[in-house]
Amino acid sequence: MTRLHLFDLDGTLLHGTSAPVEISRQLGREAETVALDQAISAGRIGPPEYAAQVYALWADLTEAHVTSAFEGAPWLARIREVWAEIRRAGDYCAVVSLSPSFFVERLLGWGAHAAFGSRFPSVPFTEPADPAGVLNAAAKVRIADRLCERFGVERADCVAYGDSLSDRDLFAAVPVSVAVNADSHLAGLATHSYTGRDLWDAYELVAAPGS
Repeated sequence: MTRLHLFDLDGTLLHGTSAPVEISRQLGREAETVALDQAISAGRIGPPEYAAQVYALWADLTEAHVTSAFEGAPWLARIREVWAEIRRAGDYCAVVSLSPSFFVERLLGWGAHAAFGSRFPSVPFTEPADPAGVLNAAAKVRIADRLCERFGVERADCVAYGDSLSDRDLFAAVPVSVAVNADSHLAGLATHSYTGRDLWDAYELVAAPGS
């Protein structure tokens, strides 16, 4: 059976933080973005409002800032090794995140078959952000369905990895899921749970056939 592994980014592949926080750290705007992360995690604001506010914080953002954020972020250990093993097994892996696509798509270089994030203008920004390009929890399920069609698998063949409210819809849509360092929003939804800083250990929970 060929499987599709779907990975969230913020709080999942990144330990205890999000891509926007790491980007904002480069600009000295970390505190403002942490507050926005707390607001969206609690459901006080939605993805479009969140995206508009971080876009406003990033007026001076450059590619060098994004590179520094990506390279200095607290990634879980052995992400590339897990994705290499998934490929070796003949399976597929993708990242689907609400964070900006210009950050998420860098993970293609680590071995992901696909990477989707919210559409932001190219860096440095010379045009406004389009709210229609911002992803939400339901969009993760739609993207998963498109990826199933692309790779010739079904929802029944999917494994989702996530940590928070934005992953609830996807966890409800697929049969196997791993809550990675998760908050209370995923309580009772995941089929497996992992706390730690090594993606290989989370992957091993579902690596065996029939898991």
